[in-house]
Amino acid sequence: MLCLNAQTVQKDKLPLTDVLKAIEATYNISFSYADATVKNKSVTVPKDNLTLKETLNYLKAETGLDFQMLDDHFVVIREFEHTDEFIIPQRLEEVVVTNYLTKGITQLNDGTTTIKPETFGILPGLIEPDVLQTIQALPGIYSVDETVSNINVRGGTHDQNLFLWDGIKMYQSGHFFGLISAFNPYTTKQVNISKNGTRAKYGDGISSVIDMQLSNTVDNEFKAGAGFNLINADVYAKIPLSKKTELQVSTRRSITDLVVTPTYDQYFKRIFQDSDLTNNQNGSYSISKNEDFYFYDITAKFLYDITPTDRIRVHFLNVNNDLNYDEQSTVNDNNEALNSKLSQQNLATGITYTKDWNTRLSTTAQIYVTNYNLDATNFDVINNQRLIQENKVTDNSAKIDVNFKANHNIKFNGGYQFSEVGVSNLEDVNNPVFRSYIKEVIRSHAVYAETSLLSNNAKTNLKFGTRINYHQKFNLFLVEPRLSFSQRFLNDFRFEVLGEFKSQTTSQIIDLQNDFLGIEKRRWILSNNDDIPIIKSKQISTGIHYNKNQLLISAEAYIKKVDGITTRSQGFQNQYQFVNAIGSYQIQGVDFLVNKQFNDLISTWLSYSYSKNNYTFQDLNNGEPFPNNTDIRHALTVAGTYTYNQFKIALGLNWHTGKPTTQPIAGNESTDGEINYEAPNSSNLKDYLRADCSATYDFDFSAKTHATVGASVWNVTNKKNVINSYYTIDDDNMVSKVENQSLGITPNVSFRLQF
Repeated sequence: MLCLNAQTVQKDKLPLTDVLKAIEATYNISFSYADATVKNKSVTVPKDNLTLKETLNYLKAETGLDFQMLDDHFVVIREFEHTDEFIIPQRLEEVVVTNYLTKGITQLNDGTTTIKPETFGILPGLIEPDVLQTIQALPGIYSVDETVSNINVRGGTHDQNLFLWDGIKMYQSGHFFGLISAFNPYTTKQVNISKNGTRAKYGDGISSVIDMQLSNTVDNEFKAGAGFNLINADVYAKIPLSKKTELQVSTRRSITDLVVTPTYDQYFKRIFQDSDLTNNQNGSYSISKNEDFYFYDITAKFLYDITPTDRIRVHFLNVNNDLNYDEQSTVNDNNEALNSKLSQQNLATGITYTKDWNTRLSTTAQIYVTNYNLDATNFDVINNQRLIQENKVTDNSAKIDVNFKANHNIKFNGGYQFSEVGVSNLEDVNNPVFRSYIKEVIRSHAVYAETSLLSNNAKTNLKFGTRINYHQKFNLFLVEPRLSFSQRFLNDFRFEVLGEFKSQTTSQIIDLQNDFLGIEKRRWILSNNDDIPIIKSKQISTGIHYNKNQLLISAEAYIKKVDGITTRSQGFQNQYQFVNAIGSYQIQGVDFLVNKQFNDLISTWLSYSYSKNNYTFQDLNNGEPFPNNTDIRHALTVAGTYTYNQFKIALGLNWHTGKPTTQPIAGNESTDGEINYEAPNSSNLKDYLRADCSATYDFDFSAKTHATVGASVWNVTNKKNVINSYYTIDDDNMVSKVENQSLGITPNVSFRLQF
């Protein structure tokens, strides 16, 4: 029976998209279509005693669209062909799984996962569709320290992910130094995540591509929303300026400097532990500290449809974190007050022009500038020292992308990209006087081409392409083939092969000696093709997937090899902490998922990942492999969501083995001021275990205003998980252990209005 609320009497017309969702649930099928095809179309609800074939014929007559059954589960919707007018319908990608884990997450047959925040359901511990928290629900993606500024995709480090915001590369991904995504989910239309088999048009990001896209259509409809939780408040609007123009704006700001909440308390303890703000000072000094912290982000996008075939888009983003704290010391009855501060900002702007030459050929040109600044001034009262640190990135890029649709089955994509990236690092100390300023610039050219083939029955999908990078500074060409192959068989099974070569010239080094007040420990650097090589990766994976009657069983095996990493980029806190060496890592693993859905009410899933991730440095550990710092051997998630009318609830349990660590040799911990360590990463922290829950309720606040209230608890049992440990040695040759703990029990509530 088609359930579309009591108000949908048979004679009423509803948006076609709403009717399609009800039909999907009733007949256990999936529709695949381009948004533009069904836009602004409404239909009378079909009778509930019709067969599926009769229902599709009815919709075909009502809409003038072609509804083609590919098999028992998939229906393609497209415009009818008119050969005399040379109109070729949109070639559609096959949607393999809709409502993957929860509503708003979709899996495609090229290995890509798509998230649409505006239709997002609910996940355990989350009451809002935080993009970078949400992707960690996908198998093979996790964070060893619970932050969105340290996302590990198949064993890689965070800097090995490519973050794109409307096509612009981002160098900062988190607020609150990594606990909150820096990208407002309420202005993000769609997020595409690729772990392997990446499109040839993407450079960088040897571990993953996370492509965030804002709405790109002028629909002449005003939309707005506002809300708050115990950390921040935000507002956004989609404002028609004329029939051809539109302005999208949003802003979000923390409330942490205005009111102290339980959520802020937990975030503060988590981020600022083992930093200058919380480290105790010894001696005869009396020191008090008073911190002032806030963050904000601002986005704007201007859309102008010059003609039906010419479109201009202007993009703007400003992400900012600011921390100030005062140190007041009393020494021999003399008072002194000094101010330390830390600011982190990513400022980006760009312009995009799209031209549809005909129904087969279109081009898109974009230029952008993105700047990342990390500045810190740190006063050490006891040692009468002032330290200034700066890390700056300037990325100028121009690219042109060409799409050509030969017919329903064949599509070509190609293009060119130029980028100029400059990175500078400054350290300035007044006592003793020391100054170091290093700036590097790399100019790169890339051309790429890709062919996509889709069989008539959409069971076979093949994409293969190549990207060629030329790095002018090193006179170096790098050829990077990409492959994505998917074959459905026996109706309900799908076999998949993904592969890629990739490289990147930007990376982050991790300084753990109180770098940037001990809070932000990463700084961007550029490859010099010498002691900082270009990082290169090779990856291949195969998978088999079964999908029938809302039951998905998926298994994927992969192997990835990454060359050109440095010890400084890995965050060692053992015998290799001050060693500079070049090496590689290799990870082999399996991701397994079972996801069972019961109509639109219940979704349950169990995911398990096994992986073995080892370093190899020829100059370390006698050249023998040893465990990677992000080697999480076993990871298990059990979760479920329940939806009843406007009420949603989610529960989940996350468990994984502890990350590797290096302990001092028992009974011989130190010699002459040096710690004697066991073999590198030969031990592990205790297993990690966390239970989360969340709930939301939707209701109509007024005739034109929709409201949502939500509540969540992260780490319900307040489990004291140790996420990192290391050792220090004092002047008396005594070795001490330092442990960093995860978030404790962290509640949050939210309230939102949509107009």
